[in-house]
Amino acid sequence: MPPKFGTSGLRGLVTDLTLDLVADHVRAFIAACPVGTGLYVARDLRSSSPAIADMVIAAARAEGLHVTDCGAVPTPALVLAAMGAGAAAVMVTGSHIPADRNGLKFYVPQGEIDKADEAAILVNLGRASAEKPGTATENTTAGADYVTRTVGAYGRVLTGRSIGVYSHSAVGRDLLLDIVAGLGASVVELGRSDTFIPVDTEAVDPAIRAQLRVWAQEHALDAIVSTDGDGDRPLLTDETGVVIMGDILGQITGTALGAEIAVTPVSSNTGAEQLFGTVVRTRIGSPFVIAGMAEAGGRVVGYEANGGFLLGFAAEGPAGPLPPLMTRDAVLPFVAPLVAATGGLAALVASQPARFTAADRLQEVPTEKSLALVASFDANPGRRADFLSLFDGIEAGVDRTDGLRMTLADGRIVHLRPSGNAPELRFYAEADSPAVAKDMLAQGLAMLQAKLG
Repeated sequence: MPPKFGTSGLRGLVTDLTLDLVADHVRAFIAACPVGTGLYVARDLRSSSPAIADMVIAAARAEGLHVTDCGAVPTPALVLAAMGAGAAAVMVTGSHIPADRNGLKFYVPQGEIDKADEAAILVNLGRASAEKPGTATENTTAGADYVTRTVGAYGRVLTGRSIGVYSHSAVGRDLLLDIVAGLGASVVELGRSDTFIPVDTEAVDPAIRAQLRVWAQEHALDAIVSTDGDGDRPLLTDETGVVIMGDILGQITGTALGAEIAVTPVSSNTGAEQLFGTVVRTRIGSPFVIAGMAEAGGRVVGYEANGGFLLGFAAEGPAGPLPPLMTRDAVLPFVAPLVAATGGLAALVASQPARFTAADRLQEVPTEKSLALVASFDANPGRRADFLSLFDGIEAGVDRTDGLRMTLADGRIVHLRPSGNAPELRFYAEADSPAVAKDMLAQGLAMLQAKLG
């Protein structure tokens, strides 16, 4: 699958991310979008990322820009620094996809690019280099400033708690250790890796889930926290090591902050409608969530099923102000639930509306095959009925906002969505009990695997 560009950025196999391709997209971004005071650049811990970051910096300098290299820091730390300087940003990361792939994420001075920016960048591909003598400098405080944002707002609220930090190969792992310690908790580092591990917080690998449960029991932890590779999606377990779904984290965090409006994709848990005054449903992807937040205004938050959380208003933490950040953050959606969980995270999750989601994906499925399968279900009610009979369900409604989301007569939900940035077919199930949702997920994936060969 050749490299693909969209609102999630440019992604593809490392071998296909050539100097010419990377430079072409950087030049197009600079020509098409506002860059403010210059360009900030950071990278994740993939072995391919330093070389690609060098390509980005060289291409931007050749356009006459002043480039600030932030080194290896999480995406939200990069964006926080760039927005504070009124600058654009590029993050070199493949996020949660395997190490043989990588990519670029683009940010204007106000935050993430939107669909209009994407179209403008595509139009500007193919430009020649301006061959100007741009300048460069380093930023060594982006990570520390990111830590201060949370610790300054919350103080030592986790004193007396024992928190595990699953470090793996997340670029923000050292900052995560600093944040948890700064909040007063006793920290136990777990699973640091010298090789890149693709952690998908929306579909956590069963082997990782099992290890998290072992660690929680072995170290008598109150929770385990982690992120995906570039640090914009959280992973949080309860005291038993059970992973809490990202949309549940979004619900808890939004209500804890006093949000009145929640903007979230159609794939998120429908318990939100019972918790917020207004819920706006969008297509999947933070650019769509951000657009919905901008239109809504007020005390608005955004979140996704992968756990990425966006704060759209100036909130107050127990120790100080918490300024808005219009890009996905992985820290706030574990800090706020931990503070709210005075009786333990498991009890807090159990107190949420009785709607439970389970999600996973079939990997290495060519996009055209996923699209064709979903299109065949969409166009043929009989084929949908056959598929839904697997769950002993009768279709009550179809939502085509993003993929094919089918609501059954008893309220359960089945959602199929081909990934827009990786060769994957996503499957979401929602029910009124976690066991039913997990059973639906297993049945659905097995059936889809058989159909796709």
